[in-house]
Amino acid sequence: MKSVVSTPSAPAAIGPYSQAIISGAMVYLSGQLPIDPATGQMPQSATDQARQSLENISRILVAAGSSMAKVVRVGIFMTDLADFQAVNEIYATFFEGDYPARSTVQVAALPRGAKIEIEAVAEL
Repeated sequence: MKSVVSTPSAPAAIGPYSQAIISGAMVYLSGQLPIDPATGQMPQSATDQARQSLENISRILVAAGSSMAKVVRVGIFMTDLADFQAVNEIYATFFEGDYPARSTVQVAALPRGAKIEIEAVAEL
């Protein structure tokens, strides 16, 4: 049985998908663009975009009854891997102890001209 997670603390989906789905004891988050839910705007730099995407993920996890400490896998999509190290520095501040499994790939483009999009899977 699955249930939809939706919170106004993170940006609404910009297409036909949910912010997250709970299935069993896991939470599957859709890719989060770096949109500020209060303003609808995106920061300019890749580091600020990474921070905003991760804050959005954290808020959705809280709404689902989970947390960043329970994240088991992360996928990062970037339009320029030259920002890889700077994004890693921001990323590291959102996790303590053992880091989740992760992949990072460069893509040609992301919705709304974003430089970064981040998805995650977490335990409840």
